[in-house]
Amino acid sequence: MPASRWASPLDSVFLVAETPETLMHVGSLLHFTYPRGREEHFLRDLVAELRSAPVEPPWSLRLQTRRVMRQPVHRFVEDRRMDMGYHVRHSALPAPGGERELGILVSRLHSNQIDFRRPPWELHLIEGVGPGRFAVYVKIHHSLVDGFTGMRYLQRGLSEKARDRTHPHFFSLGRREPSDAARPEPVGDVASILRSVSSATGALPSVARTLAGTQLRRGDTSTPAVTSYQAPDSVLNGRTGRARRFATQQYALDRLRAVARARGVTLNDVLMATCAGGLRRFLGDLDALPDRPLVAFVPVNVRASDSDGGGNYVGATLVSLATDIADPAARLAAVTASSRAAKARMRGMSGDAVIAYSALLLAPAALQVTRAMSGFPLPVPLTLNVCISNVPGPTKPLYWRGARLEATYPVSIPGHSMALNITAQSYAGTLNIGFVGDRDALPHLQRLAVHTGEALEELEAAVARD
Repeated sequence: MPASRWASPLDSVFLVAETPETLMHVGSLLHFTYPRGREEHFLRDLVAELRSAPVEPPWSLRLQTRRVMRQPVHRFVEDRRMDMGYHVRHSALPAPGGERELGILVSRLHSNQIDFRRPPWELHLIEGVGPGRFAVYVKIHHSLVDGFTGMRYLQRGLSEKARDRTHPHFFSLGRREPSDAARPEPVGDVASILRSVSSATGALPSVARTLAGTQLRRGDTSTPAVTSYQAPDSVLNGRTGRARRFATQQYALDRLRAVARARGVTLNDVLMATCAGGLRRFLGDLDALPDRPLVAFVPVNVRASDSDGGGNYVGATLVSLATDIADPAARLAAVTASSRAAKARMRGMSGDAVIAYSALLLAPAALQVTRAMSGFPLPVPLTLNVCISNVPGPTKPLYWRGARLEATYPVSIPGHSMALNITAQSYAGTLNIGFVGDRDALPHLQRLAVHTGEALEELEAAVARD
């Protein structure tokens, strides 16, 4: 029997949300240096190897939609005619190449919709980036795997040994733990859906107790814990198209850790405060900085630390970015207070409870999206402005057939009423940030990456003065 799995309720959210203007795929841009002396034919040989390599679930699964009790239900089934020549692609930048040309290409690739007649992922190998370097862009639909799972697969598909030439590619790896990827059908599948609903329902009492102490009042900023309807209106919250802009930034992790230690906060607090400083400058340049602080949508991983993931199992919360505060140190303190309050609300919740709480907290955002899609200034209060996420990555250098991985930049999802997504990933002592935004709503996105670098320098100087 071929491998298959039913889409979870969260998986289905990304399928239902998919439109020609709101594309629900995520990606990653990886920078490599060629193995010494092998630059001339390396990519040509690697492409040939990739196209003939075995493919394991979930990478061999394509979408199929059926009706269960008269309702459309999605599942992923084995694609017996998988065409790896379609999924593995070889591109070259126009001479002389460079980071700008690479950003333009990735922006264009990320603007193209996934073909759901095939397993929903693509792998692009790109030459001409610069002397001794090439890049890889991977695109995966969020319904197939979440960002946590995708990064785990990519990490496992690389080797810690430069001389390793036989390590399985990420799409050739099987799961290291039992999964939903190969269950009998159809009774077991329906039963698993009902068990999932039952589990989420059982979590509702703890969620209700949390919400009982939460006031959902528009514009109320008297408490650090952000609730629905506190986000200000901004240029980030309009209707978007399908065209994207992409920019990157990289920091040494030690820089952010030094600030975190000096202030007794987390690295993620420093990241959010740094992004807040960059946004404050960027929107100020556009004369579009709201008086009230921007609110960030922050995904929360609820999997066990040793899990390989599979499907979608993530929650989310809201954090104030304190963009109304000019002083970098005071802004960091405000962001930290908001982040701690958000974590305190979810402390002690099960994974299912976190997901249920997140759904209720963010439910009003559906009205926000409706407002953006209509194109009219409807009297709908806003829940969030921007997504900021941080995905932990490998701590040691990794290699792919002898090519050294130098950086890995996430390329995530903007959409109607959230025209900007900022996602960071740590790797071998660095923090790599991918900024992806709507092309028309956010011109000159590279300036945001530059301003974010300036914001970190300001924060470091402020901490050093105290």
